[in-house]
This record gives sequence, C-alpha cells and structure tokens, in this order.
Amino acid sequence: QVRLVESGGGLVQAGGSLRLSCVASGRIFSRYAMGWFRQAPGKEREFVAHIRWSGGRGRTSYADSVKGRFTISGDNAKNTVTLQMTSLQPEDTAVYYCAAAGSTWPGPFAREYDYWGQGTQVTVSS
Repeated sequence: QVRLVESGGGLVQAGGSLRLSCVASGRIFSRYAMGWFRQAPGKEREFVAHIRWSGGRGRTSYADSVKGRFTISGDNAKNTVTLQMTSLQPEDTAVYYCAAAGSTWPGPFAREYDYWGQGTQVTVSS
C-alpha cells in the first residue's frame, strides 16, 4: 500500500503562486510514477503533470493548460513530489490530488493511477 498526503493548497490572487507537496509512505517511492490531477466542481478529474522514472532520472510531462507555468519535481530521498504553480489563473481553481501509479510508465489518465491522496483545495481569485 502507498499512502499519500498533500499539503500547500490555499487561496491566491490571479497571477500568484502556490507550491503543493505530497509525501508518500509505504512501498518504495522510486518505483512509482507520481502525478498531480485536479478536479473542479462539476468537471471530471483531469491530468495536470506527472513524473515517471527511467534509468534513475525523472521524466516530466504536463497538460497543455499548465505547461510553462507549473513544474513538477520529485525527491526520492524524502519520498516527496512537489508541484510549483506560478501565474495562477481562476480557471486553475480545483481540488488538487496527488497520485501514484503501480506501473512505472502510466499515461496521463486517472484510471492508470492506483493510489490517491485526499486532495487539497486551490482557489484563485480574479
């Protein structure tokens, strides 16, 4: 089992920044791809970013809507994954979820992730 705990959400004005963190416990962190997803009211959960491990290096991918504004990073020694969000806009408002995949190379789809955190609210005011 893998347990994920997110932190760092909150309220920010448009153009501001937030940093989300996710601490993983349980199985060896470095074997899992880690991702961030978000879900706005009335919408489906959507992919934001993920980091997948290959040859000891983390390979990152982003949704087009956040590319250039968000940065995902992972620290195997601390079992953490972080999402640095800049230039936030009201449309970024959502509950953000940290996720871990039992496979090493999942696609950007929630169904390919096996473990989920409880979520953290991000609200961006205009």
